[in-house]
Amino acid sequence: MAANVIKPRQGGGRHRRGRGRPQVMAEINVTPMVDVMLVLLIIFMVAAPLLTVGVPLDLPDTSAEAVPTDQEEPLTLSIDASGAVFLQETAVEDGGLLPMLAAIAAERDSDRIYLRADGAVAYARVAQVMGALNAGGFSNIVLVTDGDGPTFGAAGN
Repeated sequence: MAANVIKPRQGGGRHRRGRGRPQVMAEINVTPMVDVMLVLLIIFMVAAPLLTVGVPLDLPDTSAEAVPTDQEEPLTLSIDASGAVFLQETAVEDGGLLPMLAAIAAERDSDRIYLRADGAVAYARVAQVMGALNAGGFSNIVLVTDGDGPTFGAAGN
């Protein structure tokens, strides 16, 4: 907090002791605080889109609508082009997937999980992982796609 000094009044009036002493002004200068808050706001606005799941995939394009989000942090399972499975950003072996999913499902309130699969992955591999998700306690599986795909004659396009 910075304090500014006010100069004493000059001129007439009664003579008092200590007339020449400066008085302290007790006002807060909020301009630097506002500047810092605006800089932080810009930093968070730029950084927020970068905080998504980091497994690079080429998602298939569809014309599906976006799914409403939960209050809980979304749980994401990704399958890359080679068929490797990632829970959030951690690689998971096929044998360890089901016990890990069962343990996570026991601690979560929601049974929703987002499944992201590269467009080059075989349908059989995606179906196998979906079966493991269902067996692990996640019956609400949301398939994540890009939204610029064909509409197949649906209205609105």
